[in-house]
Amino acid sequence: MTKHSAIIVILTIIIAVGIGVCFMLLRVNMNQEFEPDLNKEIINLPEPSTDSSISVEQALFLRRSIRDYKDEPLTLAEVSQLVWAAQGITDTQKGFRIAPSAGALYPLEVYIIAGNVSNLSPGVYKYNPLEHKLKQIAAGDKRTELCDAALSQNAVKEGAMAIVFTGVYERTTEKYGERGIRYVYMEAGHSAQNVYLQAVSLNLGTTVIGAFEDQKVKKILNIQDNEHPLYIMPIGRK
Repeated sequence: MTKHSAIIVILTIIIAVGIGVCFMLLRVNMNQEFEPDLNKEIINLPEPSTDSSISVEQALFLRRSIRDYKDEPLTLAEVSQLVWAAQGITDTQKGFRIAPSAGALYPLEVYIIAGNVSNLSPGVYKYNPLEHKLKQIAAGDKRTELCDAALSQNAVKEGAMAIVFTGVYERTTEKYGERGIRYVYMEAGHSAQNVYLQAVSLNLGTTVIGAFEDQKVKKILNIQDNEHPLYIMPIGRK
Protein backbone atom coordinates (compact mmCIF):
# COMPACT_ATOMS: atom_id res chain seq x y z
CA MET A 1 0.00 0.00 0.00
CA THR A 2 1.37 3.38 -0.97
CA LYS A 3 1.63 6.24 1.48
CA HIS A 4 -1.08 8.12 -0.40
CA SER A 5 -3.46 5.12 -0.20
CA ALA A 6 -2.79 4.70 3.53
CA ILE A 7 -3.67 8.33 4.16
CA ILE A 8 -6.97 7.91 2.26
CA VAL A 9 -7.83 4.79 4.30
CA ILE A 10 -7.10 6.56 7.58
CA LEU A 11 -9.16 9.61 6.59
CA THR A 12 -12.05 7.34 5.54
CA ILE A 13 -11.98 5.59 8.91
CA ILE A 14 -11.90 8.91 10.78
CA ILE A 15 -14.85 10.24 8.77
CA ALA A 16 -16.83 7.02 9.27
CA VAL A 17 -16.23 7.08 13.03
CA GLY A 18 -17.18 10.76 13.18
CA ILE A 19 -20.42 10.14 11.32
CA GLY A 20 -21.21 7.24 13.63
CA VAL A 21 -20.62 9.32 16.74
CA CYS A 22 -22.75 12.18 15.39
CA PHE A 23 -25.56 9.75 14.59
CA MET A 24 -25.42 8.27 18.09
CA LEU A 25 -25.52 11.74 19.67
CA LEU A 26 -28.44 12.71 17.46
CA ARG A 27 -30.38 9.63 18.55
CA VAL A 28 -29.67 10.40 22.20
CA ASN A 29 -30.87 13.99 21.80
CA MET A 30 -34.03 12.87 19.99
CA ASN A 31 -34.77 10.33 22.70
CA GLN A 32 -34.29 12.96 25.38
CA GLU A 33 -36.57 15.38 23.54
CA PHE A 34 -39.43 13.01 22.81
CA GLU A 35 -39.20 10.47 25.60
CA PRO A 36 -42.24 10.92 27.88
CA ASP A 37 -41.53 12.05 31.42
CA LEU A 38 -42.61 8.99 33.34
CA ASN A 39 -42.34 10.88 36.63
CA LYS A 40 -45.16 13.24 35.63
CA GLU A 41 -48.60 12.01 36.62
CA ILE A 42 -51.28 12.07 33.90
CA ILE A 43 -54.87 12.19 35.15
CA ASN A 44 -57.73 11.09 32.93
CA LEU A 45 -60.69 13.23 33.92
CA PRO A 46 -64.31 12.03 33.98
CA GLU A 47 -66.41 13.11 31.03
CA PRO A 48 -68.03 16.49 31.73
CA SER A 49 -71.79 16.71 32.00
CA THR A 50 -73.79 19.00 29.73
CA ASP A 51 -76.93 18.97 31.86
CA SER A 52 -77.88 20.09 35.38
CA SER A 53 -80.88 20.96 37.51
CA ILE A 54 -79.97 24.66 37.54
CA SER A 55 -80.88 26.86 34.58
CA VAL A 56 -78.57 29.46 33.10
CA GLU A 57 -80.86 32.15 34.49
CA GLN A 58 -80.70 30.70 38.00
CA ALA A 59 -76.92 30.43 37.84
CA LEU A 60 -76.66 34.06 36.73
CA PHE A 61 -78.96 35.19 39.53
CA LEU A 62 -77.15 33.17 42.23
CA ARG A 63 -73.58 34.01 41.19
CA ARG A 64 -71.61 35.62 44.00
CA SER A 65 -67.96 35.96 44.97
CA ILE A 66 -67.42 33.53 47.84
CA ARG A 67 -64.21 33.69 49.89
CA ASP A 68 -65.01 31.36 52.81
CA TYR A 69 -64.94 27.61 52.28
CA LYS A 70 -65.51 24.44 54.30
CA ASP A 71 -62.58 22.14 54.96
CA GLU A 72 -64.03 19.42 52.74
CA PRO A 73 -62.62 17.78 49.60
CA LEU A 74 -63.83 18.29 46.08
CA THR A 75 -64.36 15.32 43.79
CA LEU A 76 -62.47 14.62 40.60
CA ALA A 77 -65.78 14.89 38.73
CA GLU A 78 -66.18 18.45 40.05
CA VAL A 79 -62.64 19.32 38.98
CA SER A 80 -63.45 17.92 35.55
CA GLN A 81 -66.51 20.16 35.23
CA LEU A 82 -64.63 23.26 36.38
CA VAL A 83 -61.70 22.97 33.98
CA TRP A 84 -64.06 22.06 31.15
CA ALA A 85 -66.08 25.19 31.92
CA ALA A 86 -62.83 27.16 31.77
CA GLN A 87 -61.39 25.95 28.45
CA GLY A 88 -63.03 22.67 27.46
CA ILE A 89 -63.52 21.55 23.87
CA THR A 90 -67.09 21.80 22.58
CA ASP A 91 -66.46 21.02 18.90
CA THR A 92 -64.04 18.14 18.46
CA GLN A 93 -63.86 18.51 14.67
CA LYS A 94 -62.94 22.20 14.60
CA GLY A 95 -61.35 22.36 18.05
CA PHE A 96 -63.62 25.16 19.23
CA ARG A 97 -63.67 25.72 22.97
CA ILE A 98 -66.30 26.66 25.49
CA ALA A 99 -65.22 30.30 25.79
CA PRO A 100 -65.02 32.71 22.83
CA SER A 101 -61.52 33.52 21.61
CA ALA A 102 -60.45 36.16 19.10
CA GLY A 103 -59.61 34.34 15.88
CA ALA A 104 -59.99 31.01 17.73
CA LEU A 105 -56.34 31.39 18.71
CA TYR A 106 -56.80 30.31 22.36
CA PRO A 107 -53.99 32.12 24.20
CA LEU A 108 -55.10 30.90 27.64
CA GLU A 109 -53.63 28.05 29.68
CA VAL A 110 -55.34 26.57 32.73
CA TYR A 111 -53.56 25.25 35.82
CA ILE A 112 -54.88 23.53 38.92
CA ILE A 113 -53.37 23.99 42.37
CA ALA A 114 -54.86 20.95 44.08
CA GLY A 115 -54.77 20.59 47.84
CA ASN A 116 -57.90 18.77 48.97
CA VAL A 117 -59.36 16.81 46.07
CA SER A 118 -60.43 13.18 46.38
CA ASN A 119 -58.36 10.81 44.24
CA LEU A 120 -55.99 13.58 43.17
CA SER A 121 -52.60 14.00 44.80
CA PRO A 122 -51.82 17.53 46.03
CA GLY A 123 -49.82 19.36 43.41
CA VAL A 124 -49.75 21.66 40.42
CA TYR A 125 -51.43 20.39 37.27
CA LYS A 126 -51.84 21.73 33.74
CA TYR A 127 -55.09 21.14 31.90
CA ASN A 128 -54.98 19.62 28.42
CA PRO A 129 -58.28 20.64 26.75
CA LEU A 130 -57.77 18.49 23.65
CA GLU A 131 -57.54 15.28 25.68
CA HIS A 132 -59.42 16.49 28.77
CA LYS A 133 -56.56 15.42 31.02
CA LEU A 134 -54.38 16.89 33.74
CA LYS A 135 -50.60 16.67 33.71
CA GLN A 136 -48.76 17.07 36.98
CA ILE A 137 -46.25 19.91 36.89
CA ALA A 138 -45.14 19.71 40.52
CA ALA A 139 -46.00 17.54 43.51
CA GLY A 140 -47.06 18.82 46.92
CA ASP A 141 -49.65 21.21 48.29
CA LYS A 142 -48.77 24.69 46.95
CA ARG A 143 -51.82 26.54 48.27
CA THR A 144 -49.90 28.34 51.01
CA GLU A 145 -47.22 29.43 48.53
CA LEU A 146 -49.90 30.65 46.14
CA CYS A 147 -51.58 32.50 49.01
CA ASP A 148 -48.30 34.25 49.76
CA ALA A 149 -47.97 35.17 46.08
CA ALA A 150 -51.53 36.55 46.20
CA LEU A 151 -50.61 39.05 48.94
CA SER A 152 -51.79 36.70 51.73
CA GLN A 153 -55.43 36.54 50.66
CA ASN A 154 -56.63 33.64 52.81
CA ALA A 155 -59.24 32.41 50.33
CA VAL A 156 -56.41 31.09 48.17
CA LYS A 157 -55.14 28.65 50.79
CA GLU A 158 -58.56 27.84 52.27
CA GLY A 159 -60.09 26.62 49.01
CA ALA A 160 -59.82 22.92 48.24
CA MET A 161 -58.12 23.93 44.98
CA ALA A 162 -57.45 26.96 42.83
CA ILE A 163 -57.60 27.51 39.11
CA VAL A 164 -54.91 29.77 37.67
CA PHE A 165 -55.37 31.26 34.22
CA THR A 166 -52.30 32.30 32.26
CA GLY A 167 -51.99 33.91 28.85
CA VAL A 168 -49.49 33.66 26.01
CA TYR A 169 -49.98 37.02 24.33
CA GLU A 170 -48.05 36.17 21.17
CA ARG A 171 -50.68 33.67 20.07
CA THR A 172 -53.07 36.59 19.60
CA THR A 173 -50.76 39.54 18.92
CA GLU A 174 -49.17 37.78 15.94
CA LYS A 175 -52.49 38.31 14.16
CA TYR A 176 -53.94 41.39 15.85
CA GLY A 177 -50.88 43.34 16.95
CA GLU A 178 -50.74 45.03 20.34
CA ARG A 179 -54.53 45.22 20.47
CA GLY A 180 -54.46 41.43 20.76
CA ILE A 181 -53.40 41.79 24.40
CA ARG A 182 -56.83 43.27 25.12
CA TYR A 183 -58.43 40.23 23.51
CA VAL A 184 -56.47 37.93 25.83
CA TYR A 185 -57.82 39.82 28.85
CA MET A 186 -61.35 39.63 27.44
CA GLU A 187 -61.02 35.87 27.01
CA ALA A 188 -59.81 35.47 30.57
CA GLY A 189 -62.98 37.26 31.69
CA HIS A 190 -65.16 34.97 29.57
CA SER A 191 -63.52 31.86 31.00
CA ALA A 192 -63.64 33.10 34.59
CA GLN A 193 -67.36 33.81 34.33
CA ASN A 194 -67.85 30.29 32.98
CA VAL A 195 -66.12 28.93 36.08
CA TYR A 196 -68.29 31.13 38.29
CA LEU A 197 -71.49 29.78 36.73
CA GLN A 198 -70.25 26.19 36.81
CA ALA A 199 -69.43 26.61 40.51
CA VAL A 200 -73.01 27.75 41.13
CA SER A 201 -74.31 24.66 39.34
CA LEU A 202 -72.08 22.46 41.52
CA ASN A 203 -73.06 24.35 44.71
CA LEU A 204 -69.45 25.46 45.19
CA GLY A 205 -67.99 28.83 46.03
CA THR A 206 -65.31 30.76 44.17
CA THR A 207 -63.98 34.25 43.60
CA VAL A 208 -61.57 35.94 41.20
CA ILE A 209 -58.26 37.32 42.42
CA GLY A 210 -56.13 39.65 40.34
CA ALA A 211 -53.78 40.98 43.03
CA PHE A 212 -50.65 38.83 43.11
CA GLU A 213 -46.92 38.90 42.45
CA ASP A 214 -46.42 37.62 38.92
CA GLN A 215 -42.94 36.19 39.40
CA LYS A 216 -43.95 34.17 42.45
CA VAL A 217 -46.92 32.70 40.59
CA LYS A 218 -44.71 31.92 37.60
CA LYS A 219 -42.30 30.06 39.86
CA ILE A 220 -45.09 27.97 41.38
CA LEU A 221 -46.44 27.08 37.93
CA ASN A 222 -42.95 26.62 36.44
CA ILE A 223 -43.85 28.63 33.33
CA GLN A 224 -41.75 30.50 30.78
CA ASP A 225 -41.25 34.27 30.57
CA ASN A 226 -43.70 34.63 27.67
CA GLU A 227 -46.56 33.12 29.71
CA HIS A 228 -48.28 35.54 32.08
CA PRO A 229 -50.55 34.78 35.07
CA LEU A 230 -53.88 36.59 34.75
CA TYR A 231 -56.36 35.26 37.29
CA ILE A 232 -56.47 33.09 40.41
CA MET A 233 -59.77 31.43 41.32
CA PRO A 234 -59.85 29.55 44.66
CA ILE A 235 -62.71 27.05 44.82
CA GLY A 236 -64.26 25.16 47.72
CA ARG A 237 -67.48 24.04 49.36
CA LYS A 238 -69.66 26.77 50.77
